[in-house]
Amino acid sequence: MAGWTSWTNEQAGVTVAALVKERAGVPWTVAKRHVETGKVFVNGARAERVDERLAAGAVVELRMSAPRPADPAREGVLVYDDAHVVVIDKPAGVNSVPYEPRETGTAMDLIRGAWRRQSGRSQPASAVPLHIVHRIDRATSGLLMFGKSKRSEIELAAQLRDHSCERTYLCVAHGQVASQRLESELVADRGDGLRGSGRRGQRGKASVTHVEAREPLRGATLCVVKLETGRTHQIRIHLSEAGHPLVGEDVYDRDFRNSGAVALPSPRLLLHAATLGFRHPITGVWVALESPLPPDFTAVLESLRR
Repeated sequence: MAGWTSWTNEQAGVTVAALVKERAGVPWTVAKRHVETGKVFVNGARAERVDERLAAGAVVELRMSAPRPADPAREGVLVYDDAHVVVIDKPAGVNSVPYEPRETGTAMDLIRGAWRRQSGRSQPASAVPLHIVHRIDRATSGLLMFGKSKRSEIELAAQLRDHSCERTYLCVAHGQVASQRLESELVADRGDGLRGSGRRGQRGKASVTHVEAREPLRGATLCVVKLETGRTHQIRIHLSEAGHPLVGEDVYDRDFRNSGAVALPSPRLLLHAATLGFRHPITGVWVALESPLPPDFTAVLESLRR
């Protein structure tokens, strides 16, 4: 599908993702991706939530040629870079990789931009291949790793599969969170168009999340999270289903909002990939990296400490 396509919604209460799925004739995952990557507009304004409810008569546009623009002020910092591996401190609001051929402003673009600034030339930066090893959500900030060769990608991906690669996240979740182990089988559609834990009879992907309550806050808890598995939106889903959606959550907070609970305000999702440890794919040396909390995360955290 190319160019712009528009539809007029006829039934009040339909979600924007559901309308795109039906009218564009695409799977749920594709419809949600179009919203998340900024290609869907409602009455001229970019849709921000996949579960945004539409009024009757709302005009919905799918702009395939208009990917979400990158903020030029955000230039991801390269925290590790050698001939085989590069790790970027990805800002929130940036996709890990492009989902459309013409999409720009992704973490891969930020890496190449950093290389160009270092070298002053564009050709070397564009000539180096980047192989994605793992992904973090667009709304999540923090450490993201790429291999510079197929060999590096394969070696690093194997460490993720056998859990020898260490990843730690910091997050702020609503309520008084207890340290716990969360386990379920995650499915792409739990029945309402959102990812989540499968119901009886639904087969999904085994997912395990370890949550450590680190600090009680005003109406929330600062948590340290470690993953045994790395499913899409795993931390967000597991904590939301446990009754503790992340502060700044705008997708997996429906049950929380429907319960009458009041969400704490935040300009972003408070989820940050804080540490990354891996064995170098070529030298075998253990590499341990850390990323400090970004200012927009810290500002909300400090306000909840008062």
